[in-house]
Amino acid sequence: MANKIYAELFIHIVFAVKGRQCFIPRQSRVVLEKYMTAVLQNDGHKLLSIYCMPDHTHLLVGFNPDISISDMVQDVKRASTNFINDKKIMVPHFNWQKGFGAFSYSTEDVPGLIDDILHQELVHKSKTFREEYIELLKIFDIEYDEKYLFEFYD
Repeated sequence: MANKIYAELFIHIVFAVKGRQCFIPRQSRVVLEKYMTAVLQNDGHKLLSIYCMPDHTHLLVGFNPDISISDMVQDVKRASTNFINDKKIMVPHFNWQKGFGAFSYSTEDVPGLIDDILHQELVHKSKTFREEYIELLKIFDIEYDEKYLFEFYD
């Protein structure tokens, strides 16, 4: 008999569209978000919030510790890339950039983060994706090298 894992882990994931040239069309955003939700749920994660901006995506996940964070993100990126390309949601060929940001949050922080993610369009009226992402790295005291960040075209 396997041991049961009891965990409450909240992970905020951020990743970007490759080249930031192929934008996620506004009219396809909800369909893509639903598809990504199904991928995460299929792997035993609980999606708490998602928003696909034209050039990047935010996910807040109640994380299943049986799967690594890297594997979770790889699964979502691979499945959503195939979905976008198979359904011809956009032209030309779509891919996500390599890499991602992963940030852990406490239970108390979850409601505010859900709100921030759901209001990404409002957030980006006052700051660029680059500013938002670097702010997250600084808040979490994560050392970074500019040359390994996403390709930013702000």
